[in-house]
Amino acid sequence: GVTLVLAAGGVSALAGQRARLVELRRRGLWAPDVPAVVLAECLTGDPRRDFHSDRLLRTCLVREVDELTARAAAGLRTVTGRAGSISAVDAVVAAHAASRPGSIVLTSDPADFTALARRSPVPFTVVAV
Repeated sequence: GVTLVLAAGGVSALAGQRARLVELRRRGLWAPDVPAVVLAECLTGDPRRDFHSDRLLRTCLVREVDELTARAAAGLRTVTGRAGSISAVDAVVAAHAASRPGSIVLTSDPADFTALARRSPVPFTVVAV
């Protein structure tokens, strides 16, 4: 099956969007993977401000990021030639997606993810939210 992977912008865009979640469930794309490091980028640490994102994240599969994935992310980020402008978090999301063939990454930053996907040894699809 297809694995949906949420980048930070994907979490933020879908938080509180019940109709979109229902559609993703209907299409068999829920629950998505969220690499744990994404939480550092999409949350504030204030439970009141994070309410909608936290509610969404409770329905997701928050995944640990191991050394192998972190190393793959570093390599992927470097081979784009844009390591100075592509975030390490985005590179980790891309490496996670590449570890699950046929993945779809939901992001609000399709340009960086497209650059990462082009250089990925395992193809994944980038969808803007």
